[in-house]
Amino acid sequence: MPFRTLLCRLVFCAVFSVSIINIFTKASSPSLRLRTSKSSAFDSTDLICPQAELADDVFVVLRTGATESRERLPVHFRTTLRCVPHFTVLSDMDEEIDGVEVHNVMEGVSEGVKKEHEDFKLYHHLQTYGRKGLPDQKVVTALSGSTKGDYMQTDKDGWKLDKWKFLPMMDQAYKLKPDAKWYVFMEADTYLGWNNLLDYLGKFDSSKRYYIGKHLYINDIEFGYGGAGFVLSNLAMRKVIEQRSTRISEYEEFTKTHWVGDCALGKVLEDVKIPLHRAFPHMQGDSPATLNPAAEKIDRDLWCYPTITYHHVSPAEIEELWLFEQDWYSRHDITLRHRDVFMELVRPKIASSISAWDNMAADKEYNAHDHSTSDNSFERNAWKSFDHCRALCDDQRDCIQFSFDAGSCSISTKFTLGYAKPNERIRSGWMLDRVDDLFRSLEDKCGIRDWFAPDEPVNSELKMRRRRKV
Repeated sequence: MPFRTLLCRLVFCAVFSVSIINIFTKASSPSLRLRTSKSSAFDSTDLICPQAELADDVFVVLRTGATESRERLPVHFRTTLRCVPHFTVLSDMDEEIDGVEVHNVMEGVSEGVKKEHEDFKLYHHLQTYGRKGLPDQKVVTALSGSTKGDYMQTDKDGWKLDKWKFLPMMDQAYKLKPDAKWYVFMEADTYLGWNNLLDYLGKFDSSKRYYIGKHLYINDIEFGYGGAGFVLSNLAMRKVIEQRSTRISEYEEFTKTHWVGDCALGKVLEDVKIPLHRAFPHMQGDSPATLNPAAEKIDRDLWCYPTITYHHVSPAEIEELWLFEQDWYSRHDITLRHRDVFMELVRPKIASSISAWDNMAADKEYNAHDHSTSDNSFERNAWKSFDHCRALCDDQRDCIQFSFDAGSCSISTKFTLGYAKPNERIRSGWMLDRVDDLFRSLEDKCGIRDWFAPDEPVNSELKMRRRRKV
């Protein structure tokens, strides 16, 4: 009987907690509708899409390239874009993928630049031969390059070409749907939470000039990071197009001397005096597998707030996130937050020991060469085995995870999930009690605010409380 009483109390607390969150965080998501799925992958399920008038006023633009499109695009057509009424795909070659037309956006670049600049070597090959003679597209696995950082990958022909798409992409998107109130730009390795995006945009006045995205800087130019997705209002789009139309050569020269096109777009927006509305933590430049749940920027933490995008996600991860989001909204009528992704999708994947897994622990590395004479016995022996590595992490109070690989022990004070490494000897582990303590401490910082949007004035008392707890 005591056990049954305890169980009933636990169930009551769980139901009560969800109800309280729903009432006091104002976290109700836009009303949802069930749409019967016609895709073979979801034949026996109902598709949950937001029922919001705003959906018809949003135009989603997915930017890609011919060197990745066949592998990366199909998953979007069977997941998020199934709920999006209006979207287009822009690339560096006209083609059709899974019945969806893909448009060549490079027609908006000056002929002289395309003919003379070395960045267009791949483009000319694609227009003449298509993919013939190019390396086969590799099957995209879970790790999509986020450990290197895409701004460092300037040696790839596809990457060099990509920066030229941003400015002509504005003209083409507007031409395709000039009546849209919002233009949302994403990449082929971006996961977009459509439900939360509509909730977020609903808090902005679409008649104003808005440029929304995760902030980055190159030199003194602030811009919205393309991989995390960015948004322009209709008026902002028109200002960009008007500004560029009279100074095409100037902005193409700027593009030549900078290695990313989202910076070139930021330059145009700076020239027309449209500042970036910073969308952190809602829009993210990393995937749940590489993201630190305790991340903080511009006096904002990540854990407590709704998520809109993740970047550097593979097709498999996109499908997993989509299924998770669909399941979430089938069970809840409250907004999906980063904490929900970490608690319900990420946390169940970790354990005290997982073979063939790299959790990306990298704060400190211990090996025989550098630490065999250390005065600390844990450090001296950490390289010997997985159990010795665990003992070192256990001895250091701030260590939350570790990995062992061929005589090398790495530990970290930050949480990351990491990725499977099939057929490799690396083995990873987490101090589970410390992970749970971390998650609880992050939860304790949460207040009542949902979105960093103009219609929500900053609650200074809440903000100060959060700062004191950090």
